[in-house]
Parts: sequence; structure tokens; C-alpha cells
Amino acid sequence: MDDQQSLPLYGLSRHQAGDPQGGGHVNGFTYHEPTTWPAAQDLIAREPDATILAGGTAFTLLLRQGLIRPTTVVSLRRISGANRILADSHGGLWIGAMATHSTVVRSPEVRRNWPEFADAAATVATLRIRNQATIGGSVAHADPASDVPVMLAALDAQVIVRKPNAAPRVPIDQLFIDTFTTSLAPGEFIESIQIAGRGPNTRAVYLKYTPRSVDDYATVSVAARAEVEEGRLRAPRIFLGAVGGRPMRAMSVEAALGEGTEARAFADAAALVRSDIDPIDDVRGSAEYKREMARVFVERALRTLVA
Repeated sequence: MDDQQSLPLYGLSRHQAGDPQGGGHVNGFTYHEPTTWPAAQDLIAREPDATILAGGTAFTLLLRQGLIRPTTVVSLRRISGANRILADSHGGLWIGAMATHSTVVRSPEVRRNWPEFADAAATVATLRIRNQATIGGSVAHADPASDVPVMLAALDAQVIVRKPNAAPRVPIDQLFIDTFTTSLAPGEFIESIQIAGRGPNTRAVYLKYTPRSVDDYATVSVAARAEVEEGRLRAPRIFLGAVGGRPMRAMSVEAALGEGTEARAFADAAALVRSDIDPIDDVRGSAEYKREMARVFVERALRTLVA
């Protein structure tokens, strides 16, 4: 891609570069398409302020609105194997950063080991967006109203981060700092996401409240995971979306549930979620309304786990 080009942005996904490892000028920025992780890492090490492009759904919107003005873009779409989904012998999953939401929804490995995660991915926006938007991109974008990050937090997922001379695993709830802000430093990017296997009594659920339309962002979302034995919850892990600057953990609810909580205690425990979240007034509802919907949907999630 040594020649000057003026492609519409959607053309990036269809453009076949003559030299994918090299760079060319597209829409005013230098554009690279490495084909291996080491090549991508080398490019990003040389250009630590480069914008890293995954599925491009958020990138396209931000660019059109003039909210970003990248000078260098490194696309990960041509990296071999970056969209694969693998399962290990313990029922865990390895999800490449470039796997789309639709790939997750259709994946036999996900459906066999964590069908609840496939169900959560199926709630994202429209089919067209699910076909393009990637799991790694959704996590890195850190939109607190996104569906997948909330579910991954409840599942205690680990993010494999590419950085110079290392690829550490970062607990996903430690990755999110605030709205559109992660702990990723310049030159670091997501390679994959790992979810450990489940126990024989593990159950999980994702619920999303969208009063305007089913493909809208959530007004409130809840992801919950727990061990369920004889109708009792053990080791609950509960996160909410769209009610704070990041996926918000319902620590008070978890503490109230404790170990071996029966269903009759769910209403009282769910009411404590009001102190665990920090919603704002916006077009989807007032902060108080969201607190009430959070209570309703946390209780609903808990009852779903033991149903």
C-alpha cells in the first residue's frame, strides 16, 4: 500500500493491499494491515499512538463525527487465526480478539461450554453489527453500556494483552477504568480472551432491559454467575452495565447472598444493588429509574439462576 488512496471508510474492510505489512494513506491517515501478531506488535511499538482497528464499528462512527483524527491506523483483520475460537479439555474457551459477535453466537465450542455467553452476544445491536463488531474491539472500546464486557466480567474472564516482550493475563474487571478508558498503556493491545471451564453446578445468565427497542443499548443490564446446589446460590458473581463508567460489580448483593442463600432472601439482597451502582440521567431514564430497574433485574437474574 505505497500508493496514495482515497477510499470511503467502508472500503477498508474490502481493500486488498498489495503490501499488507507496509503502510499507505487512506482517508488522511497511514493504514497498516499486518498479517501476524509479531508484525502488529512491531508496528505498534514504532507507533505507540496508533489507532488499533478491530471490527471498525465504533471507529467508523467516531471518525464520521470528527471525534477522532488518527494519523496512523493498524488493522488486525488480516492476522492469521485472530478470529479463532478454541476449547480446552477442561471446558474453557480461548476467543481470538477478532472473533465477531456472530462468530461467538454460532460457535459450537461456545454453545457447548458457555451457551450463556453466546446468548449474551446474540443481544448485541443488529445482525449487521454483530457480523462486523469483534469481541476484542468491544472490550477495548470500554463502552459501559456494551453487553459482552458485562457478561465476561461475570464469567471472570482473563484478557491476554500484547505488550513488548510479554503477554500477561489481566482479569477483565481490572482492565476497565472508566467510560471508554482501560488500563491498556500505549503500545498494548488485546490478543485474546480466555474463560475458564465451568463446574458441574455452575449457572450463568445475562439480562438486558431495553424499553425502546430490542437492538438498543441497555438501560440496565445484569450478568450473574453462581454455583447452584439444591436451590441455593454459592459464590455469586454479579455485574451490571449502563449504570456507571464501567461494568459495576454488585459487591453488596454478593456479600448479602453469602454462601448457600435460598431464594426467599433474593429480594432483600437485590435491593442493596442501589448502593453498588452510579447511574446518570440520560435519554434512557433518570438515575433513580435505573436504580429501580437494577434492583428488579438483579432479583430476576438471581431467580433465573435457581429456576
